Amino acid sequence: MTAGRRHWIRALGASGLAWAAGGGAHGKGTSAHTHGPGGSPARPGMAMGAALAPDGALWTAGLDEAGQLLLRRAASPGSAWGDAQAPDIAKDRVAADGESRPKIAFGPGGQMVVAWTQPLARPYTGEIRLISSSDGGRTFRPPITVHEDRQIITHRFEAVRFDARGRLHVLWIDKRDAERARAAGQAYRGAAVYRAVSVDGGRSFQGDHCLAHHACECCRIALSEDDRGLVALWRHVFEPNHRDHAFSRLPEHPHCITPIRATRDEWALDACPHHGPALAPDRRGGFHLVWFGHRAGEPAVRLGRLDRDGQASPQVLVLPDESAEHADIASNDRSLVVAWRGLSGSVPVIRAWISSDDGHRFELRELARAEGRTDHPRLLASSQGIWLLWHTHLGTQVHRVV
Repeated sequence: MTAGRRHWIRALGASGLAWAAGGGAHGKGTSAHTHGPGGSPARPGMAMGAALAPDGALWTAGLDEAGQLLLRRAASPGSAWGDAQAPDIAKDRVAADGESRPKIAFGPGGQMVVAWTQPLARPYTGEIRLISSSDGGRTFRPPITVHEDRQIITHRFEAVRFDARGRLHVLWIDKRDAERARAAGQAYRGAAVYRAVSVDGGRSFQGDHCLAHHACECCRIALSEDDRGLVALWRHVFEPNHRDHAFSRLPEHPHCITPIRATRDEWALDACPHHGPALAPDRRGGFHLVWFGHRAGEPAVRLGRLDRDGQASPQVLVLPDESAEHADIASNDRSLVVAWRGLSGSVPVIRAWISSDDGHRFELRELARAEGRTDHPRLLASSQGIWLLWHTHLGTQVHRVV
């Protein structure tokens, strides 16, 4: 076994995933979760969502030891946390494991939403649920289901974001078309990315529509934006079975598109690696992206660039850490930061690449370490700085990076 192969198995193990040699919910060679009754995690997950409010406050959404959804707020990153808030979510169960985590998004005029996947009766199935507020999170409306399709299938790995016009966009991985093809005896690669839009801050949605067919089944979706609108990046199943990444601008009127191929590792894999990408604007009008993949048999987390139309630069950098996994990326007008979880011996650590010249030169720094159960790192950026959040079994660490 090569060192690269050993690293890949170690990275999967650090994420709490098991690699199945045989069939499973997603087909031969799928990665498998540990589930309790009804497909829910056997114990409350560590995965936490976070966002900065327009007033600079830091909000997080995660689970307590009883599996209850809790929101926490600090007046600014690094300030003391206020009392935890447990919104009424109608006894929903909340997925908070690995790449599936609660999400927070803020819009104009005090609009705020919290979204999550509620696991359903069968493993790997779920529905996207959401609560909305028009007073900055002081009160929330009862939860609603985002999508019209109510089959007990995969509706999971949601991504949420308001655009510059105040419209709320929700994207997720959806298997309705794969189920339809299977019932007709037809082949279908992976799942699909579906999308719903709300013009009233999450009170209601104007139907749900396919954005792209043949997405990978269990990887997070990355959203970003520029002056032309919102863009999405996700792991895709390109023919015949290459698990690379796809880029798309969100069309004004929802319809199914053919995405642009954003990475070319040509990783042939009949399974989902549960390892989605991250995306951030660069100063030249394009985007930085960070992702995990196999290229010519070598597993690594890589950093690249896309232009405004999603076309990839040929220059790709490999993060300087063979144990790197689940990287995040953030940028502002002054800095670019890539952060990832790695290992120092057997101890989880957070390392970062930090650049003050839009990615031409980097400083490598260790930001945190903690034994025991840990989440993936989250980066949040504003004009005031870039912060790292790392949720561990001892609490949530907040570090100012730049």
